[in-house]
Amino acid sequence: MTTNENLIEVLNDLIEINNDRVTGYEKAADDTKDLDVDLQAIFHSMANDSRKYAAELTEEVTKLGGEPATGSTNKGKIYRVWMDVKATFSGHDRQSVLESCEFGEDAAQKAYKEALASDAEIDAATRQLITEQQSSLKTAHDLIKNYRDAHQAVNA
Repeated sequence: MTTNENLIEVLNDLIEINNDRVTGYEKAADDTKDLDVDLQAIFHSMANDSRKYAAELTEEVTKLGGEPATGSTNKGKIYRVWMDVKATFSGHDRQSVLESCEFGEDAAQKAYKEALASDAEIDAATRQLITEQQSSLKTAHDLIKNYRDAHQAVNA
């Protein structure tokens, strides 16, 4: 593979994980409707963030002459199925939804870490974009984790 092809593949993987995040948070918002207005606002915000990140990554892929990904990852499909199965057993309660979201955030962190560690030649501007997105996603992960932990403590 050429340098551009390797980088396009890495960027497309990140586009897909962000597409998964959008779908996951839309589902989470739907699962919590009428119950948790605070979570709904957070979930919509996180979905919008991932739409923005995917658009930025799409722009980079296009600049490199590649075809931007439009779908989702296999991991993402597994994540969404896992959310569905978990909801079947535990209902759409706050704790279950937060645990599912944290699982998805862990997957996003892993994808970004793998992208930055890949052997693709990533130019400085693109590396900075990926690093900034990863940092923002880490903040989102920590927010979800804090909500989950607080809910767990209140109901212990």
